[in-house]
This record gives sequence, structure tokens and C-alpha cells, in this order.
Amino acid sequence: MGSQSAQQKKGIIYAAGAYTMWGILPIYWKWVEEVPADEILAHRIVWAFVFMLIVLAVTKRFRQFIGEFVNLFKRPKLLMSLTIASILISGNWFVYIWAVNHNHVIEASLGYYINPLISILLGTVVLKEKLNFWQYVAVGLAGVGVIILTVRFGAIPWVSLSLAFSFGLYGLTKKLLNYDATIGLTMETMLVTPFALIYLVMTGVHGFGSFGAISMLSTLLLIGAGIVTALPLFYFAKGAQLIPLYMVGFLQYIAPTISLILGVFVFGEHFTSTHMMAFFCIWVALFVFSIAKTKFLVQKQPKFIKNKSAKVS
Repeated sequence: MGSQSAQQKKGIIYAAGAYTMWGILPIYWKWVEEVPADEILAHRIVWAFVFMLIVLAVTKRFRQFIGEFVNLFKRPKLLMSLTIASILISGNWFVYIWAVNHNHVIEASLGYYINPLISILLGTVVLKEKLNFWQYVAVGLAGVGVIILTVRFGAIPWVSLSLAFSFGLYGLTKKLLNYDATIGLTMETMLVTPFALIYLVMTGVHGFGSFGAISMLSTLLLIGAGIVTALPLFYFAKGAQLIPLYMVGFLQYIAPTISLILGVFVFGEHFTSTHMMAFFCIWVALFVFSIAKTKFLVQKQPKFIKNKSAKVS
């Protein structure tokens, strides 16, 4: 029993560490905001791939990776799934970097608050997973929050929705793929690395590349982008193995909460009453979702929902 408790504590530390690192990432991207977002993305991809290769070598899994790589082109469905995953996560990274360096940290944090609810929605549409009444209420409240921002500012909060949907679709692809996490991330970065390298070479040839032309610190930070990309993923993978899924779900709100605090109090972004109303809707939605399957709320479902559930079972 004590051993299990110790393992769970270790899992909480790993998972909380991962989400904390993701939460403070805006600070890292702000340090290199002199570099265009697309160039930062290219460096993030290349150096993440290099870092993953080093990790595979250190953990003595490099030979396994080579074997998987050789078999990859014999399995077109797997290749297609990994390609889709790599495009989705690259797009997610780009939007996040762009948002941070264009003073949209609050909107980015909103995207990651919405993400779990988008994942639920994708689960019902694609995987035909069943929702109860209160889970539908939670999704509806999140929709109200998005509508409030859209109506008030006259534009869809595309940063929030892009981040939520791209990461939600990425998670769905990974779930359907059911592939080794470490090998999978290495494959994903490998598939887009050639394009990132071509972009970096072209920017260098035409004289507008930042690498080496900026300060030594900024150049080192670009290289370090690979580490800050891969390290939280490792911590997350370790933590997720040691703690229940509901605990992972609870801890995931550490990241957007830290980002929101940074956006308002460190980067001085304007947090309006409209933002407050939208975030309130999202927070209530997340609270409802977190208790949606408790016995008390299940019993409080409308009668027609209960009858429908009874027929299904």
C-alpha cells in the first residue's frame, strides 16, 4: 500500500512538473520574440528531433527506432496517421508561438481550457462515445463562452479554437494510432524535419535567417527549443503511467492557469469584463464536466435522458 502511495506521489510530481513547464513556456518564447514564429517553429521541430534521437540512444532504443522506421514505409496507414499527427502538432506549435509573441497569451490559455471539452466532442462524433446530460451542458457552456467573445469583439477567437481543435485532433489521432509515445514523437518530428531544414537553409541563403545573426543567448535558446518541447512530454508520459486518468485531467488545468496569470500580470495583456464572462462560462463548464458522472448528478438528469440511458443499457 505504501509503495503504491509513493508511486502515485511520484506520478503527481511528474505530471504536475510537465504541466508547469507547459504553463511557463510563454516566458521562453518571449525570450526569442525577435525571431519570426515560423522560424522558431522550424528550429523547434529540428532540435526536438535531434533531442529525441539522443534520448533514444541514451535509453538504448535507437535500434528499435531504426526497425520501426524501416517498417514504416511498409505500412501506409501508419505512415499516413503519423503524418497527420505531425502536421497537427506542428500547426499547434506554430499558433501557440505566434500567439505568445503577438500578445495573445490570454486567448491561448483559453484554448487549452476549452481543449478537454473539444476532445469530448470529437469522441462523440468520431468514436461514438456516449455523453450524459451534464456533459452536454458542459460543452454547451463552453460554446456560450466562445460566442460571448465572438459577439463582443466581432471576430471568432481563432487562436483559442485553433489550439483547442488542433490539439484535440492530435490527441484523437494518437488514440486511434495507439503507438509507442517516445518512438511516435520521434517519428512525428522526423517527418516534418526535412521541411523545417529546407526552410532554415532558404532563410540562411537569402540572408534573413536569425540563427547565428542574433545574440549568442538567443541562438542557444533556439537550440534549447528542442529540449523544452520534449522534456514536458517525457514527464507527462511518466506521470500518466503512475496516476489515475481523472487525476491527469485535474492536473492539466495547471498549464492554462499559469499562462493566464502570466498573460495578465507579467505581460500586461488587457483582461476585459468580456474575457471574464467568457472564462467564467468555461470554468463553470469544466466544473460541471468534472462532476458530471457523480451519482448525485446522474440521478438529477432529466427523465427523458434517464429513460434513453436505460434503453441503451
